[in-house]
Parts: sequence; C-alpha cells; structure tokens
Amino acid sequence: MTAGRDRIVLAMLLLDPNRIVGTGELIDALWGRTPPATARGQLQSCISRLRRILPVGVILTDRAGYGIRVGPDELDAEVFARTVAKARANGDAEAYRRALALRRGPACAELDAPVIRQAATVLDERYALAVEDWADLELAAGRERELAGELSAMVERFPLRERMRGQLMLALARSGRQADALTEFRRARQLLADELGIEPGEELQGRHREILKGETAAGAGPESRAAVPVRCLPRTVGDFTGRREQIDRLLSRRLAGDESGPLVAVIDGMAGSGKTTLALHLAALVGDRYPDAHLFVDLQGHSERDPVEPAAALLILLRQLGLPAEDIPLEPMQRVACWRTETARRRLLVVLDNAASSSQIADLLPTAPGSLALVTSRRRLAGLDGARVESLPVLAPDEAVALLEQIAGERVRAEPEAAAEVVRRCGLLPLAIRLAGARLAHRPRWRVADLLRRLSEAALPELAAEDRTVTGAFALTYGQLRPPLQRVFRLLGVHPGADFDALAVAALADLARDTAEEMLDDLVDVHLVEEPEPGVFRLHDLMREYAGMLAAELPAGDRAAALTAVLDFQLHAAIAATIPSHRAILTRDLGAPVAARPDLVAGDPIARLERERPNLVAYVEAAGRTDYAWQIPRAVWHQMFYRGYMDDTRRLQLLALAAAQASGSRSAIATTANYLASVYGRAGQTDKAEEYLLLSIRLREELGEIDATSVGYSNLGTIYLSQGRLAEALETVQTVIRLHTRFGDLGSASSTLAIAADIFAALGRPEQALHYARRRLLSTIENREDGQLAGTLLTLQRLRYRLGTLSAAAAHHYIDMALWVTRRTGYQSTTGDAHNDRARLLRDEGRYAEALGEHRRAVEISVRLNDSRHQAGFRHGYAVTLRRLGDRAGARAMFTEALRVAAAGRIPYWTARAQLGLADCLDPGDPEADRLRAQARETFERMGVTEEIAAVD
Repeated sequence: MTAGRDRIVLAMLLLDPNRIVGTGELIDALWGRTPPATARGQLQSCISRLRRILPVGVILTDRAGYGIRVGPDELDAEVFARTVAKARANGDAEAYRRALALRRGPACAELDAPVIRQAATVLDERYALAVEDWADLELAAGRERELAGELSAMVERFPLRERMRGQLMLALARSGRQADALTEFRRARQLLADELGIEPGEELQGRHREILKGETAAGAGPESRAAVPVRCLPRTVGDFTGRREQIDRLLSRRLAGDESGPLVAVIDGMAGSGKTTLALHLAALVGDRYPDAHLFVDLQGHSERDPVEPAAALLILLRQLGLPAEDIPLEPMQRVACWRTETARRRLLVVLDNAASSSQIADLLPTAPGSLALVTSRRRLAGLDGARVESLPVLAPDEAVALLEQIAGERVRAEPEAAAEVVRRCGLLPLAIRLAGARLAHRPRWRVADLLRRLSEAALPELAAEDRTVTGAFALTYGQLRPPLQRVFRLLGVHPGADFDALAVAALADLARDTAEEMLDDLVDVHLVEEPEPGVFRLHDLMREYAGMLAAELPAGDRAAALTAVLDFQLHAAIAATIPSHRAILTRDLGAPVAARPDLVAGDPIARLERERPNLVAYVEAAGRTDYAWQIPRAVWHQMFYRGYMDDTRRLQLLALAAAQASGSRSAIATTANYLASVYGRAGQTDKAEEYLLLSIRLREELGEIDATSVGYSNLGTIYLSQGRLAEALETVQTVIRLHTRFGDLGSASSTLAIAADIFAALGRPEQALHYARRRLLSTIENREDGQLAGTLLTLQRLRYRLGTLSAAAAHHYIDMALWVTRRTGYQSTTGDAHNDRARLLRDEGRYAEALGEHRRAVEISVRLNDSRHQAGFRHGYAVTLRRLGDRAGARAMFTEALRVAAAGRIPYWTARAQLGLADCLDPGDPEADRLRAQARETFERMGVTEEIAAVD
C-alpha cells in the first residue's frame, strides 16, 4: 500500500520537475476529495522514503510543498519533448526515431490517480502526434514498406486515431497491399461506430476514396501538397530560460482555445530582449495545434538591409507551402488572394519575425479560423486591429542568472554575487547575457569575477561574439530614426539623471514642450526609450551607455550647451517648488538668477521635485565647478529638509560646499555652510553645526550681508538652545533683534521669534515666551509663511495650556489647525510636534491608549528624520505617559532610550530630564536614583533652569 502511494508522489513530482508541487495537489492525487486526518503526516512519510531511495538533494522541500530536481537529460519526457521540437523544426525523420525510441510503454502505467491518468493521457497524445508527424516524413521520403509494419503496431496502441490509420492505409496501398489498406478502413469504421457511434472523418474517407481510385502514388492528386505537413521554423535554442510569466499569459489568455477566427499575437521589445527566441519557443509549445504548416519569414524590419516588401514575403511563404514558382501570381493583389486561398483550408502557424510596421504584415496574416500568427517587432505595432500585444521587459534577476548558468556552466553557481552583478551590468537583457556568457564559456580559466571586472569598465565593448554585438543591435534601430530623433537620442546621453520628462528633454534639446513629447513617444514606440510611468521616461542601462557613446561624438560645445540648459532648467524648476514665503530668501542667496527657458513650467512643481529627488546628486556631480553645483542644492533645501530627506540633503550640501570652495566665492561658501549646519543640527551633531554657522556668519559679516547675517545668528541661537547654552542662545537672539531694530524687518524674523519663545519657555518664563509666540504669529500671517504658521500655532497652544488660559478642547482645535497646515506644506518635523502635543493632552484627559498611539507616531517621525532633539523629547513624553498608566517597566525602558538618544546627540536639557524621569522609576533609596538626580540638578543649574521648572511635563 505504501509503495503505491510512493509511486504516485514520485509520479506527481516528475510530471512537473524542478518546480514545487503544492501539498494540497499531492494529497488530492493520493486520496481524492476525502483525505484522512493523517494525510499530511503520511505524505511526509512518503517523501522520507523517497529521500532514502533517491540521491541526496534530489527531493526539494518548500513551505508550499515538494519538488524534484532533474537534470537536462535525466527525464525521458523532457528529452522527448526537446527532440521532437527539433525534429519538427528541421523536418528530421531520424530525430523523430530517436525520440520515439525513448518510450518504454504506456505513461504512468498502473497508477490510477485521476490527475496522473490525465497527465499520462497528455503524454500519450504527444507521443501519438509525434508518430504521425514522423510517418508523414517517412511517406514523403518513399519508405512505405518499412513504415507499414511499424505503423500497424502503433495503430493497435492508438486505434481511434484517424490520421494514423490513414497513414497506415496509404503505406499499405503504396506497398501494393491495397486489399489490406481497405480492410484497415473497414476496421476503423466498425471501431468508431462501436466505441463512439460516429462515422470516420472526411480525411480518412478521402484516403479511402484515393485508394479505391488508385491515386495513392507520391505527388498524385490535387491535394498532394497538403498531405505532408510543412515545417519551416528555424531551430529554437536549447537553453531557453525564464519568461514564465509572459509564456503563461500568452498560453492561457491569448493562444488557447479560440476557434472563432485567426489569432495574432505581437511580441515587441527593445533590441536584444529575446523576441524571436520567445516566439520560436512558443511555436514549439503550441505547434501541435497547427498540424498543416509552420511557416517563418524574417521581414528585415530592423537590419542592415531594407525591409522585405509584402509581395516578396508572400512569395517566400507560398514557396514554403510548396507552390511552384510558376503558380505564384506576379501581381501583388493576386498574390494576396493566392495566399488567402492556400491558407483557408489549412490550420497553420506563421512566425513573422522582425516586422517594420503594421502595413508590412497586414496582408501576411492568415485569415482562416484556428490559425496563429506570431509577430515580433522592435516597434509598437499600434495599427494592428485585434492583435494581442506582449511587450517584453528585461529578464527578472533570477531568470537572468539562470540563463547565464545555462550558457557558462557551473562557474556561475560557484560565484553567486559576481554572477548577480554580471547580469545587472548586462542590464538583464537576454542578448547581452548570452554574449557575456559566451565569452565566459570560451574562456575556461576565467572566473565570473574576471568577466565582471571587464564589464565594470565599459560593458558594451565586452558584449560581443564574432559579428553579434549589443551595440550593433542598438545601432540598427538608431540608424532607422529620422535625423531630428537621432539628435534627441544622442543628447539623452548628456542628461545626467536616471530618468527624465518632456520638460527636461525640451530644455536639453532646445525644443518646444509639445515637440519633445512627440519625439519621446516616437522613441518609446521603437523601444529606445522606456516609459515606466506616464510622462516619466528612462533609458535602459546599456542603452544609456550607447547614447553616451553617441553623445561623445558631438562637439564639446554642443554637449556643454545641452548640459547647461538642462541644469538651468532643473535649478528654476526647484525654485518654483519653494513655498512663496521662503522664495525671497532663496532669491537673495542665489543672486536672483534668470531662467533661460521661462516657458518650461511644471504643472505641480513640488510633485515634480519629489520625483526628481533621486536625480539631484547626479545633476550636482555633472555641474562640476559651475555655480549650478551649489545653487541646485540650495534651491531644493527647503523642500528636502522639511520633508525629512536628511541623508539626501547632507550629501547634496557636502557636494555644494566642495563646489563653492573650489569656486572661491565667499558668498557661496557662506550660503552652503549655513544650510549644511541645519543638517548637522537636526542630527544632534551640534558641534559641527556651530562650526559651520560661525564660518557662515564670519563671511556674511565680511561681505556686509546684514540680512543673511541675521539668519546665521538666528540659526546659531537654535544650536545653543539644543546644547543647553541658554544664556548664549538668548544673547544671540538679542543680537538678531538689534539687527532688526537697526535695519528693519529681515528675513529671519519669524525664526528668531520662535527661538526666543523656546528659550523663555525652557527658562520657565512662559509669559515672555507667549509674548514672542504672539509676535511670531503676526509675522507669519503678515509674510504668509505657511510653513512657520503650523509651528506657531503649536507653540501658542502649548504655552497657553501651560498657563491655564486655554482649555483642552481649544488646545485640540489648535493642533487640528496645525496638522491641516502641515498636510499642505509637508513639514514632517512639525507633524511630529503636533502628534506629541496631542499625546500630552490625551494623557491629561486620562485617554492613555489613544495617547500612546500619538506618542508612537511622533517617535516614528523623529526617527525617520534622524532628529535627535525631537526624538529625545518625544520619547520622554512617551515615558511619562507609560509611568502615569502604571507601566513602570515600560516607562523605565523608554526613559533609558530617551537618555541614550539625548546623550549621543549631546542635548543636555533632554539628557537631564531623562535622568530625572529614570530616577523616578527606580526604587526609593536606590543609590542610582540619587546619582541621576544629582547629575540632572547639576546640568539644570549650569543652564539656569530650576529643577521645578524642568519637572513640568
């Protein structure tokens, strides 16, 4: 009993080798719809027994089920399928013989599981069809006498196959055994009547009439051309790998089961994406459904020769069908009619490879129901009505590595990381991987790392084998472009970013926006440019390298002009994304630059800047020592900083500072140092922030730039506040206020007032803090500073609630208004403040569960922003809520984390507050609690803050 189950499991795994068969499928095969309660355990026992019998590592285990690892030549069913496919493609009778000799008996004999019997029926059907195809070749070659005996045995195995019976009848008749041939027909008629209650089909009856009339000689009769199936497809590659998703989609939804009319499937994609290989692979998979003819024509749509004219293509196809040249009309329309007549009575498959346009293939498509045309093209054939289109992407990474291993062998598996990087450098493009694999395969002493080293220097020169090169494939497509399109494509090799839009291309190539959009659409249609999302374009990695090679041939002045144009556009696009209240400061810092192309305006500049964020470093690096290298980082700072992209902002500002220093411009250095300080200040690296701010202030004072100097002092006050140097912070703020008094309202007014309010709040003087917060509110409203307004509202509600002049309900309303503003501005740090304030209010109302949720949101934002000061404060508030809730252990852990963050960020105020909180969580009389309180007291005394003030939560 167990042996039978083991055979069923083994058969299920072998029917789907090198894949995982689901546990449910295996249980269904063993027990059907009523498995025992112990089914999974018994299945595991079957697998264990098979492991003991089979070599180590052959059985695969996965969470979803089990599988079996089978080598390329270890399973007869797979060897049979490959051999038959090659035999069909080449019309090779000897290959058919080798394939048929693999059969040792009925498939899956003595296994009664319904799913296995169904699969066995499919295998038997494939075998019988191969026998029939082979018999046609033998009959065409005149080997009837040898064939008659072999077919007799086959007909005994497959007695209901009318095509095979007709082949046996023809072999007998041609061997002079007409009576035996007629006897076979009578047997077939009786069997079909007894088994199925039907008469023989028209084909078998026609064969019977031919024998009666004596019209069985080779070449006899008007229908002799259709007697032998035509097989004109080129050979398929034996190492076809991947494309499972595309194959499944085409087979399940596009090539299966539609008898109402001819099917047309178009496979398009960039040069080297494997379109022809996939089409031929599909043809081999579905070829059994099209017994009459498999035809192929290369239409030369993208080659060094002119595209094949439709009339010439029809001549090729009709000759493949066996028509003599003298029977093929000369006049094009008559030739079309002849083609349609010849194909109307055939169920055929046509591969139209490398099509140039829809018009080229319109008259080549079969019109009879049940026929299939597989079309490949580098161009999107939008003019084909009713066609099912599959645009090929590059391979998935695992498929790409598998293809490399198929070509180059075991070395690939031995160096997985290098192999993954090789296929990445090949852009996951099948042609590139094949050429790279061929180089490796023909150099047995190379390691994969050696190939990778060569590709890392420049990939395209290495991707060549004899006369096949990736560059050559790209060049064929490029060479067929109109000159204006060639110019745009070459200039794309100058563009620094990984992706681009029509606005950037309009600036790059000095085009109108509409013209740029049209040209990009044309380049997408021929797969030189990709459009991963509407309106956003990019070049495949290898295509980018190819465009760069073409761009290098342009005069240096043309390349420089194109780069300057796109950098100028990106700078002014970033300026347009800055909120109005900050634009005056930005214009001052940049020196009021004038846009070279003011007509190029984005509909939503902030959304566009968000999308361009990954490209910004590339723009700055491409700018070199020009002013754009520091101006672009300055222009994007506001949106980047307040939206929390701190890593990007730091890298951009460091590049900007190097460029400014190289230029020798003191104003540029001062500007960049000021904004670089903001990054270090938020990260808690206040010493560095102070260093850069002092540099910026010194240079501003030397240049007499009073407004910019006041901004520097205001920012320095923030750093002193973070460091707990409250007296110095207050002195710095008073310096800024004196500058305002002397020179009028400067750009830093609202920021200075905000710092003043924070300083007085920390010193325990809320009335004075409220005075400055109200002045800040007036300033933000007057100057329409939406970004500052949300923070001002939060400060006001915090101070008034602390003074008892604002109810909890009103405080919630303030927070709601602040959050509404931050949603418009995207100021993430202010959003974190709002959630933290909301948590404090909810805690005071005893709504602890809701408060903890708000604390979590605040902490998550501060962590994402790498904002040490806010993170320490938010964690402190979180810990206080946990302590009031009675979760002493949770509070202690959170205070400890707040202390760690504050100490690492050198933030004394929050360090001391965390020490006090942690001390309160320890047992009374614990020496550690006394030590923590003493340290906190010392810090507060140094800052000028009393312990009573500091203890206010």
